[in-house]
Formats: sequence, C-alpha cells, structure tokens
Amino acid sequence: MSNTYIFKSINGSIADFVNKPFVGASLIVVARIMAAAIFIIAGYGKLGAGYAATQGYMSAMGVPAAMLPLVIALELGGGIALLLGFQTRLVAFLLAGFSIIAALIFHTGADQMQQIMLMKNFAMAGGLLAFTVFGAGRLSLDGESKDLP
Repeated sequence: MSNTYIFKSINGSIADFVNKPFVGASLIVVARIMAAAIFIIAGYGKLGAGYAATQGYMSAMGVPAAMLPLVIALELGGGIALLLGFQTRLVAFLLAGFSIIAALIFHTGADQMQQIMLMKNFAMAGGLLAFTVFGAGRLSLDGESKDLP
C-alpha cells in the first residue's frame, strides 16, 4: 500500500465524516466560537481600565488614539456578529483586514514573541478569509448552507 493511498483514504474518511450535516454544521459553529473569542475578549478588555493603556500604546506606535472606539467597536461588535453568524462574510472580511493591519503596525519587531504574534494575526486572517468565502453555515443568523454541509 502506498503512502498516497493511505493519505487519500484518511482524507476521504474525514471528508465523509464532516459532510454529515450535523457534524459539518457543528464544526462550523465551533470554528466561529474559536475565531470570535479573541476579538470579543480583546474588545472587552479595552473598555474601562484598559482604555487608557491601549490609547497610550496605540499613540506610541503612531496610531491616533481617537481610533480606539472604532477598534473596540470592530473587535467587540465584529466578534459578537461572527459568533452569532450575522453578516459573517462582511464581518470576517473586515476582521481579516484588521488582523493584517494590526500585525503590520504592532507586531513587526525582531524578537521571537513579536514574530509569533505577527504570524498569529496572519493565521487568524486566513481563517477569517475562509469564513468570507464559505459563510457562517446553517446554524447561524445568516443561515447559509451553500457549499457547506
């Protein structure tokens, strides 16, 4: 048995499993929860005591502090919309762009942690772009099922 056959067999088994309507729909909900959590938590964390510190950090990086309410609205509002599957394609596209821009502004340092944060943002943007292409799935306020289990 060749390695190619083994991998095709494994991939086929996974495809068969996730193409079951309940399984596929459930996995998309889990994916939305996992993708939305970081934005909801980050947006919420910028409220109250975190507001001034975030303004200071943004200013230090050359970003106008007046942009912070927009950042909070996008993170918190966009995160909640993604979680609920509301206007998912638009919200995911905006969050992907935000993730890339934030990575390039705040995480281009040479140290290892900044490089990890840069790549994390790029990875998040990649997942969000998949939501942009495929939508939120059946178990969402959008209720899309085209091209999805």
